[in-house]
Amino acid sequence: MAIIRQYIAPFIAILIFSLALVAVSARIFLPADMAAPAPIEEEIPQKQAAVVNPIFLGLNDVALGIRVR
Repeated sequence: MAIIRQYIAPFIAILIFSLALVAVSARIFLPADMAAPAPIEEEIPQKQAAVVNPIFLGLNDVALGIRVR
């Protein structure tokens, strides 16, 4: 068990740290537009929400009293 504690566990910790360092440092070599953080989308207010056609809600023109010309 001493071998695991003295050699293997520190090696795994250093390996994980090194992989994380390489992943973070790789942003230097990406194009400028890819290195930026992802944009955050804002929620759409209810007033700007899309209007749903009543036909898609299962209502027909007879139930709504709409006359087709």
